Amino acid sequence: MTRLIHDKFAKDYLSELLCPIGTVNPGREVSSEVRQIDVYFTPTALTPDYIEKLGILGKMATTKALFEPFRNPVNSDEVLSCLSKLLEVRSEFFRQAKRENTPYDELPKLWILTPTASENLLNGFGANPDEENWCKGIYFLPEYFRTAIVVIHKLPEVPSTLWLRILGRESVQQRAITSLGALSVDDPLRINALELVYQLQSNLRVNRGQKSKSEDEEDDKLIMAIKPLFQEQLTAAEQRGEQRGEQRGIQQGKIEEHRTILENFIRVRLGELDPKLTALIAPASALPAVEFTMLLVQLATVSVDENGMRQARHLLAESVLRIRFGQLDERLTNFIPRLLALSLDELGLFLSQLPELSVDELLGRWDNSAS
Repeated sequence: MTRLIHDKFAKDYLSELLCPIGTVNPGREVSSEVRQIDVYFTPTALTPDYIEKLGILGKMATTKALFEPFRNPVNSDEVLSCLSKLLEVRSEFFRQAKRENTPYDELPKLWILTPTASENLLNGFGANPDEENWCKGIYFLPEYFRTAIVVIHKLPEVPSTLWLRILGRESVQQRAITSLGALSVDDPLRINALELVYQLQSNLRVNRGQKSKSEDEEDDKLIMAIKPLFQEQLTAAEQRGEQRGEQRGIQQGKIEEHRTILENFIRVRLGELDPKLTALIAPASALPAVEFTMLLVQLATVSVDENGMRQARHLLAESVLRIRFGQLDERLTNFIPRLLALSLDELGLFLSQLPELSVDELLGRWDNSAS
């Protein structure tokens, strides 16, 4: 289970980083049998500044490429499977060129990303470093294979390898994530990477207990590495809200920034915002910073399904009532399911009237309307 979570993170992460400079096709099928390439990349807009920011990953993305990331150390069978995918793509290129009577395009390169690799495996495939043109930790198979094995844990810990080291394991991945803290909080690459890392953290929390003890311990360390960056990003967002608030009121600036964070967070976690969630987000965004952070932590644990959508609505409704009334007693807690059963129009009317209602007025009005 945990390997699948990390596999999805790796595919989403590479797709997000590479999409500004090309076409990304995660899960591209090869026709000889039902198999998929993890990430198939075609460069279309080679922006020099962006490629430079990606470092070694950017250099890999200057040509068509297949990326095959592995959470666990790759073995010989898996390398052979990757090579067969590359050969199938090569055959597709030749068939297309023959059909259209045109020269075939440049063949893609295959980049196999693995945390570690044994000397026997590297020697068995004739893989050798090319430190004159690349860096330590990248081993190239003989020329006609157009393939390299990237041993992430052997990469030098320098800025140019950061985006690859985030796909490593244990302390290597943890240090790489911590290194994101050196980037500006407004850096789009940092923001995009952290959104995916937050989603990874949420999935790891949800699936805790379904893994071995050692896997849980490794994931706990990763979560601890993510946590301070999460808080830093939140603080920075609040500061931006305060700065914008100089023109339209500091408090309103904070609320709007919280609203943006909530919308993006729920969209990343659940994939969509339904109308009731959208209606509840605006008033829930008025939570103070500490309680707002706790709400995000709670939302990070909801399941990614319809039940998770219901849990998210309940958490937001609870927050809205807490903003108005403080601590919720049993009557208000029991009122939440009835609140969420309102139609969208009724919910909108209720939220507009809530600031003027006491607890007794709220419950009395509801009881009268129900009778």
